[in-house]
Amino acid sequence: MKSHHYSQHAVGLRAELGGAVSRDQMRELHQKSPARHLAIAARQFAILGAATWGLIRYDDPLIWIPLALVQGFTIFNFTVLLHEVVHHTVFARRHPVAERVLAFLYAVPSGISASQFTRWHLDHHAELGSEEDDPKRHHLSPKVNKRWYKLLYCTPALFPIYFRAARRESSTYPADLQRQIAWERRISLVFHLGALALLWYAFGFYAALRTSIIPVFFVFPIAFTLNRLGQHYDIDPDDPAKWGTLMRGHWFWDFAFLNSNYHLEHHYFPGVPFYHLPALQRALLPYYATKQMRWQSYGRLVYGWLVENRAPHTDWSTEEVRAVRHVHHVP
Repeated sequence: MKSHHYSQHAVGLRAELGGAVSRDQMRELHQKSPARHLAIAARQFAILGAATWGLIRYDDPLIWIPLALVQGFTIFNFTVLLHEVVHHTVFARRHPVAERVLAFLYAVPSGISASQFTRWHLDHHAELGSEEDDPKRHHLSPKVNKRWYKLLYCTPALFPIYFRAARRESSTYPADLQRQIAWERRISLVFHLGALALLWYAFGFYAALRTSIIPVFFVFPIAFTLNRLGQHYDIDPDDPAKWGTLMRGHWFWDFAFLNSNYHLEHHYFPGVPFYHLPALQRALLPYYATKQMRWQSYGRLVYGWLVENRAPHTDWSTEEVRAVRHVHHVP
């Protein structure tokens, strides 16, 4: 049994957010546009197809390496589209069959189970702030605060790490859900192995290496880890309003991560579609100023994570404050 940790600790936060954004703004931000979502999804499939063609066609590293980066990030972004389905932000009203189809289409490219992702992610929302009940924090966040171990998450080692975490959490699920997850994983595995075999057979090993192996096993982990750094690694454990990392919006990252870089705003209002999250951040600027929220960027996060070796789910400003006090001889 889970404890619903977040709702127990976020009562005051809910009241604050209710006063920070007007009802009219909330109504507008919660407007869902199936056409807009599907247009973005079509764009992502088009990028995937174009990158695949380019990776087959060109063997010049100056061309295929950038395309492999695009391919890997695009594959990761299908998890963002799946995330929208999980929160029912695609259609104005529930459409179970259509949502199930979309969830399957979005889950397969990234090789995950839609059912696993749904249960895992909704538990993450309900148990945010809990070291034990939040499955992402309990099973997936590095427990070894060593640089070499953190770097493993940016390599193919991410896959055994992730699937071990998913297996441990799913072992607590009902038997019928476990069977559904196992079936979906087999489908994803067959798809990826089949695609790899087809590419290898039709275009040769090096084309398969460029189009599948490198984007999936070497670029996807980087995209996954970088995105995760901007979620809940630099936080204030004592303030539920700061249990997410406040990332400053930027056109490049908005495109590269399909606005999933606005993760704090998403936790505040999970029903806001991803294409409205930049507007939600702008609406919350006065609230952030009142709360003296600290902005982060991916560059500073990588520096703090790997150079300064900060631990996940901690306040990364504390050491900075101690350093300033030491320089100025403040007790």
